[in-house]
Amino acid sequence: MVTEKIILGIDPGTSIMGFGIIKVVKKSMSFVQMNELDLRKVTDPYIKLRKIFERTIELIDTHQPDEIALEAPFFGKNVQSMLKLGRAQGVAMAAGLSRDIPVFEYAPLKIKQSITGKGSASKEQVARMLQSLLGIKELPKNLDMTDGLAAAVCHFYNSDRIEVGKSYTGWAAFVKQNEQRIKK
Repeated sequence: MVTEKIILGIDPGTSIMGFGIIKVVKKSMSFVQMNELDLRKVTDPYIKLRKIFERTIELIDTHQPDEIALEAPFFGKNVQSMLKLGRAQGVAMAAGLSRDIPVFEYAPLKIKQSITGKGSASKEQVARMLQSLLGIKELPKNLDMTDGLAAAVCHFYNSDRIEVGKSYTGWAAFVKQNEQRIKK
């Protein structure tokens, strides 16, 4: 059994790609880094994809993650937006796979539920919970960073720690069954 690993979480996007890194030792996680790749000034869509690939490779080479967790594109009405997000996710996946790193994908609802216990939580609620869980002093203005970090934390919680399909009757039941997730 592996007792130490690094998880890279990515919130892929063609305007901003948020990412976060956590270190897991035994059954405890700690914050390593979070940041973003700002692509808003890049006009060529193919250059954006190349930059996502290159930045992901750079993160992999620098931090040597054992696993990568990606936020899956949500299903919306705008097909073009979904196509762009899918491409961004695909090049991030390809970067990980090119370095033989296992890639895991989580729906936005699953990530929010894993972090806050509520699938309809706002970005701000997720960010504040991450701040509390990981002891982050100051939250960034752009919450794409915390979205990437949330993907990594979601993967940590869903890696043989929480039973799939488990439901809770309320916060009290959630807390009682997940005491290891509560900072005292």
